[in-house]
Amino acid sequence: MAQAPSKSLFTADLVMPAIKASFLKLSPRELGRNPVMFVTAAVAALMTVLLVVGHDDLRVAFKAQLAAWLWLTVLFGTFAEALAEGRGKAQAASLRATKAELVARRMKGDRVEQVPASHLRTGDVVLVSTNDLIPADGEVIAGVASVNEAAITGESAPVIREAGGDRSAVTAGTRVISDEIRVRVTADPGQGFLDRMIALVEGAERRKTPNEVALTILLVGLTIVFLIAVGTIPGFAAYAGGSIPVAILAALLITLIPTTIAALLSAIGIAGMDRLVRFNVLAKSGRAVEAAGDVDVLLLDKTGTITVGDRQASEFRAVGGASDAELAEAALLASLADETPEGRSVVVLAREKFDLQRPMPPGAEIIPFTAQTRVSGIRSGDTLIQKGAVDSILRANPGSGETAAATELRRITDEIARAGGTPLAVAKDGRLLGAIFLKDVVKAGIRERFGELRTMGIRTVMITGDNPLTAAAIAAEAGVDDFLAQATPEDKLELIRKEQAGGKLVAMCGDGTNDAPALAQADVGVAMNTGTQAAREAGNMVDLDSDPTKLIEVVGLGKQLLMTRGALTTFSVANDVAKYFAIIPAMFVTLYPGLGVLNVMGLATPESAILSAIIFNALIIPLLVPLALKGVAYKPMPAGPLLARNLAIYGLGGLVAPFFGIKIIDLVVGGLGLA
Repeated sequence: MAQAPSKSLFTADLVMPAIKASFLKLSPRELGRNPVMFVTAAVAALMTVLLVVGHDDLRVAFKAQLAAWLWLTVLFGTFAEALAEGRGKAQAASLRATKAELVARRMKGDRVEQVPASHLRTGDVVLVSTNDLIPADGEVIAGVASVNEAAITGESAPVIREAGGDRSAVTAGTRVISDEIRVRVTADPGQGFLDRMIALVEGAERRKTPNEVALTILLVGLTIVFLIAVGTIPGFAAYAGGSIPVAILAALLITLIPTTIAALLSAIGIAGMDRLVRFNVLAKSGRAVEAAGDVDVLLLDKTGTITVGDRQASEFRAVGGASDAELAEAALLASLADETPEGRSVVVLAREKFDLQRPMPPGAEIIPFTAQTRVSGIRSGDTLIQKGAVDSILRANPGSGETAAATELRRITDEIARAGGTPLAVAKDGRLLGAIFLKDVVKAGIRERFGELRTMGIRTVMITGDNPLTAAAIAAEAGVDDFLAQATPEDKLELIRKEQAGGKLVAMCGDGTNDAPALAQADVGVAMNTGTQAAREAGNMVDLDSDPTKLIEVVGLGKQLLMTRGALTTFSVANDVAKYFAIIPAMFVTLYPGLGVLNVMGLATPESAILSAIIFNALIIPLLVPLALKGVAYKPMPAGPLLARNLAIYGLGGLVAPFFGIKIIDLVVGGLGLA
């Protein structure tokens, strides 16, 4: 599924609530979560007080303007966060409507009682029939049904949910459109999948990630350093025989501390998770999104991810003197009752290549495929036709393994495996007829996708249950860096631990209960929504579309989040450095006339320079909000060139923008006589 189109950032239904919320976020408790903006608000409050009680040579109108722009700086920061949260709340509202007033038919022995879904508890069993909404998260324990999950995935195509397999998990709010199932509830009220999703997209459960915490600590440290530095200025001014008004010192402090990135930091994190949600992936924490951006190794299942998933018959290869037509006819009869995609493809190939139209023989006995025998076929009278794995066919026909036909069959099946295919042997009345070439079709464009990942420095590993020959052929065709053949759940877990022991971050996807240990161990575990409850609980992300290839996009979105935060941090720091050239010479020029040479912008007056710097400091925040919410455009490339590119764009841009911006504002301020 393609990424959902983003709603415009500045529509009235998003902006108006965000404006209201930005004022509510001025409470000390809310501002306390962002120390830099808390200091900015405290300075704005101090400036407001100085309007009434201050005694200095500054004009009241000038101080009033400083106070107003300082408050706007804080409001622009809270507005950025509120706008980011508002986009998530709009999605949460539609999800919440899905859960409204669900009713359940709870089973008590043979008796069924109707209760509100909110009364259900973990372990309860509910009966869900055609057109019923599933009342709670759970697992199907009896029956099979077609379920419409459009409420959470956006896809109208129904999916099958059945007991005892990897497609047993169901979600509250989805609708059964055929048949009847019994569901064991796996989540108490308020703790279900949709409940957690709603809380996450609203931002109510979003915690700061390790990178955010580290950056916040850095910003707090810089703020403390500049507080101390500004606090020492009055002493230097007194030593020079002058004084600097408190209002000017306050303005200096705000231009020195990193207000730009501090104002946008929370919005960047919220927007990163929002982009994943719009891509129909639910991250259970911001940490998971960041980890996706730092992934070194990507584990991908072959079937359904690298290959299309349904192997197709592409060729008949006869042995032992049998003709291809004889082999095709036997394969056709053995496959008429086989409803798997592979079985149907055998029938289609036999009819298209040899124009065979044989119906099922009257009274024929169907031999079903089982995991134990790995053989299927039919018995018609005295004729027995078998189709299955080569070793299984040879075991089912003692003595056939020592014949020349068996030697030829093994040679052919090795060729098929080396070509990336899967061989199926066919025997008739104990005589080996040959092999069917089942071809795994590698998805179009997947090789190029892996090339992009390689450019990003990510190693790809294909996980498959195939034999090493087949795995090697598919890996070479798809362009993956490595493969793990005949993989068991224990093998996957061991591989992840081995990579992590080497300092690598590992991502993988899965849908079955047997994938749960590996999903829990991986740094980024993407569980398929169609999978079992155990898999969804073990992963730190859930793909609502159940598309394994989306793991590649998840990595890209994680890298975009990290790059956006890094780019805007670079811009903010460079931006602050440039502002020093505007305000510091203006402050000290009367005490140290020699500093006038640093007035490289040619600003009109000291007051104009200070006011222009404060105005620019405030306006740059809303100008960067679209970039913070949409994210910096990401192109796959090695880390070195990517860093150089960002430094050139955002570092140099951050240095240059204030020179032009402050100068333009200074001309406007001077022209209007505001300072």
